[in-house]
Amino acid sequence: MIFDPFPEGKSTTIGSAMNITFVTDTYTPQANGVATTLERLVNGLRERGHQVDVVRPAVLACDEEGLEVPSFGLPGYREVRFGFPMRLVLQSRWSRRRPDVIYVATETPLGASAITAARALGIPAASGFHTNFQQYVAHYRMPLLEKATMSYLRRVHNRSACTFVPSRDVIDELDARGFENLQLLPKGVDTKLFHPKKRSLTLRQTWGAGAGAVVGLYVGRIAAEKNLPLIVETFKAIGSRIPDFKGVFVGDGPKLEELKREHPEFLYSGVLRGEALAEHYASADLFIFPSTTETFGNVTLEAMASGLAVVAYDYAAARQHIISGVNGFTAPFDDREAFLDGAVGAAGADLALLREEARASARKVRWRKVVKRFEKQLEDLANRVPVGACAAQEPEAVGAN
Repeated sequence: MIFDPFPEGKSTTIGSAMNITFVTDTYTPQANGVATTLERLVNGLRERGHQVDVVRPAVLACDEEGLEVPSFGLPGYREVRFGFPMRLVLQSRWSRRRPDVIYVATETPLGASAITAARALGIPAASGFHTNFQQYVAHYRMPLLEKATMSYLRRVHNRSACTFVPSRDVIDELDARGFENLQLLPKGVDTKLFHPKKRSLTLRQTWGAGAGAVVGLYVGRIAAEKNLPLIVETFKAIGSRIPDFKGVFVGDGPKLEELKREHPEFLYSGVLRGEALAEHYASADLFIFPSTTETFGNVTLEAMASGLAVVAYDYAAARQHIISGVNGFTAPFDDREAFLDGAVGAAGADLALLREEARASARKVRWRKVVKRFEKQLEDLANRVPVGACAAQEPEAVGAN
């Protein structure tokens, strides 16, 4: 449910800088949507005058204020690290220097212990639901753990003051599964970094793609939960209709080497960041994203900001930001045939106007507005009695202001 503990008209504004602590198992320089989102939120809050510490695994080796903790890797997926539970360490640290509010971004043992420590000290702590772990275990052939994982996630999140969720789809699903005090936190995109002007004919030439060729792009983890077989099938279907089509993968993951061995006809760029990533986006034509496990999908907005025609399932970021046939293409959730038909049709269409609309839509979604919204939500949380839930605000448009 979505619960509002603040009576209408009551002011909850602190009006001064806050001491905020983020607790997370992922952060820069890791290349994933959660790490990108957290870096944007942390930097944005600091720019607005707040003190922000980041508790994260030491192995990330990032130049950050905060506490580094030991961690262990997920078997078979070396990129994923889980911080050890650190309740006593965190409780001692926060007793000496008390945060106004804590944001637990990942619900792993480190995050769960942080919520316990915060509750012991009476410090308001919110959590974030950024990853569908319960779906991931099914993709890794552990379906029996799916129910247990959901039970664990529900228990952890319901012990926090509220849970921030990036899309209405996930709010509806979690509400139906017994999660409490759910709060929408939209996401933004850097429209200066991701821009159609970054298109590079030189890069396209290295792909063997001439000026009139069609390039399909996937950006993300090369992992089972990303529906890799459908990406491959889509690339092949387009290639059978358009002989000079090129399929490009950007990212790393446990399935990368297998994918390279089985499909040497595609191009693999590895993990990219910053200008190199922006150039790859802008130099492609179609963005193929058939994942069914997203809570949002930052890459959808990055591709749209870069002027790409996105083909995705109708949920999460695509549902929020794509009008099919106008600024991208969507298919009914998990409908393989509809996805293939949409992608093949898009590859053969005149996409000039649609790509302009994609860019225009992405420009309405700025991180500055998202950070201001999150700041207000944290202020409301820090200003309340440490029992209850976050202020449930009506979602405002995350526009260009």
